[in-house]
Amino acid sequence: MKSVTEPSLATSDIEGLLVAMRPKLHRYCARMVGSVIDGEDVLQDALIKAVEAFASAGPLGNPEGWLFRIAHNTALDFLRRRNRQEALRSGEEVDMIADQADIVSSRQIASASLRTFMRLPVAQRSSVILMDVLGCSLQEICEVMDFSLPAVKAALHRGRAQLRELADEPDDLPHPKMSEADRDRLGAYVAHFNARDFDAIRGLIADDVRLDLVNKTRLNGKAEVSRYFGNYSKVSDWHLVPGLVEGHPAILVFDPGEPGSAPKYFMLLQWAAGKVATIRDFRHAAYVIDGAEYLI
Repeated sequence: MKSVTEPSLATSDIEGLLVAMRPKLHRYCARMVGSVIDGEDVLQDALIKAVEAFASAGPLGNPEGWLFRIAHNTALDFLRRRNRQEALRSGEEVDMIADQADIVSSRQIASASLRTFMRLPVAQRSSVILMDVLGCSLQEICEVMDFSLPAVKAALHRGRAQLRELADEPDDLPHPKMSEADRDRLGAYVAHFNARDFDAIRGLIADDVRLDLVNKTRLNGKAEVSRYFGNYSKVSDWHLVPGLVEGHPAILVFDPGEPGSAPKYFMLLQWAAGKVATIRDFRHAAYVIDGAEYLI
């Protein structure tokens, strides 16, 4: 995180900062809550809070740190609502060395799965993500977490040690599988989409369908959502494949011009009474798939 030295930011500046920081903030939120999908929800909530708080925030000497503090607190609120965390501990006041991890360890930590991060206590998880994944300094971590320096050092030291232990454990969790019903209806949607038969797609969606084109726009009703399909008909940088993202039935989107590459982004559908009721498309938020566990 780089500090901004200007005494204050104009509204246009903060809007630009939100756009620039969005992928980095999502990376933090996703690893804090253990899901790229929930991480985007937390991020959107945090950005709304940032916009609302900006008018009364006063001069911001370090806007990026201010945003991370909001994202951190929003993630903690989410975890509390989900009842997946113990009471946040302040950490022991011990003088423990917590320098930058070596290059190999840092790479291993940065590539740890979201599920692995979720096995760390919240304070350890946050400090490790901020330093070893996002490259923040100890002082910046203290400001974001509102912890003392010894407490951050302790959390960082213990978090790194536990991640190394977890990395040596075999991953014996069963892989999720898609039900036949989900595979059939996703398969039909994908087949029509890939064939550019958008009239058939319109027959699959509900009259009151809702679309969230994440980080771009939201549309309601079949008439408005039809424009979305029209936009896809004008480009050819996509090929859809049914799959799973974090165990949820999803549509993985690949670039046909890059054979063998990983999916660029994904879509989520929800059904009601046999029709597509909601569409969540991450085309304009490709950062969300970073770190996601997906299966085809």
